[in-house]
Amino acid sequence: MMEDLIKFKMNADELILQALREDITSEDISTNCVMKEAVMGSVQLIAKEDGIICGLHVFKRVFTLLDEETVVEFKVNEGDQVKVGDLMAVITGDIRVLLSGERTALNYLQRMSGIATYTSKIVKLLEGTGITLLDTRKTTPNMRIFEKYAVRVGGGKNHRYNLSDGVMLKDNHIAAAGGITEAVKQAKDYASFVHKIEVETENLDMVKEAVEAGADIIMLDNMTPDQMKEAVKIIDGRALTECSGNVTRENIEKMKDTGVDFVSSGALTHSAPILDISMKNLKRI
Repeated sequence: MMEDLIKFKMNADELILQALREDITSEDISTNCVMKEAVMGSVQLIAKEDGIICGLHVFKRVFTLLDEETVVEFKVNEGDQVKVGDLMAVITGDIRVLLSGERTALNYLQRMSGIATYTSKIVKLLEGTGITLLDTRKTTPNMRIFEKYAVRVGGGKNHRYNLSDGVMLKDNHIAAAGGITEAVKQAKDYASFVHKIEVETENLDMVKEAVEAGADIIMLDNMTPDQMKEAVKIIDGRALTECSGNVTRENIEKMKDTGVDFVSSGALTHSAPILDISMKNLKRI
């Protein structure tokens, strides 16, 4: 994923530094109590839960931002399936750096691995359907670049990255414009021709209006499976279809036979549990 690595290089350092500043406002008092000077050491990164590992380069960057001499030797690759007890990396460097960076590095790795693992499980439930799983903008503030990347590692796809990426006319946009027809007309007048226009609909009458207005993508929001099937018939290939609304691992199989092109799920980023990972067995060398 070269484009992701470029994006990280351009944006991630400042976000990681903010996270480190949040955790170390002036000093790491606990570490400074027991480590008065630089002493070299190593510590192991160990999986405490089965899952998909994601965020290794972010994990490493936490330590190299604190001290560029820190060495992280990975035993696994990004996107690998890991098992409980697997040794995933050995981190070597100034023990003060290993201790001070531990929590921030693990926070990123656990969060991103949890999202990748959860996403992978849902992708497997949709295998053979032709439906593409998408994330949403329901991400943790200042974590979007990491969380959306983790969705991709887990096998999902990204919806728009932010408000500048595409036109999505939701209920309040439609209300502000005075209806779907007028909202789509204004969007076509304002947005560049390269932007597709997506319209959120809540019932079949709205679906009909969105099709007639010339929407490129029609979101079927919080509809029943039967309503989705009927909506797909009404649209009849004239627009792409996306279903959304409280989609989780527990209920996504209900969408499998609806005929929609995409399923978007905020749960991928706002409800995925972390993957349990620890740094253990620190020793002086």
